[in-house]
Amino acid sequence: QVQLVESGGGLVQPGGSLRLSCAASGSIFSINAMGWYRRAPGNQRESVATITSGGSTNYADSVKGRFTISRDNAKNTVYLQMNSLKPEDTAVYYCFGWSGGTRYWGQGTQVTVSS
Repeated sequence: QVQLVESGGGLVQPGGSLRLSCAASGSIFSINAMGWYRRAPGNQRESVATITSGGSTNYADSVKGRFTISRDNAKNTVYLQMNSLKPEDTAVYYCFGWSGGTRYWGQGTQVTVSS
């Protein structure tokens, strides 16, 4: 089993920044791709950003230029730096990681962008 624990969510004003972290632990053979999804109330789950073990990244069009995903392979941790936040970024953010052919999920962290 692999456990993913997120941190860093909270309340921020429009235009502000937050940094999410997600640390993987447990029976890790190797963590391949890691990334973030989000789900806003009444909306479907949306892929936000993904990063491979080699560092290649992919972003949703809605966050390009504002969000940056990175990872520390030695710590099995993925980060999401979120800048210029907008009210429409409000959602529960879930990290994921692929290991041994299985995708594992974190419990989610709430991000609220509001004045």
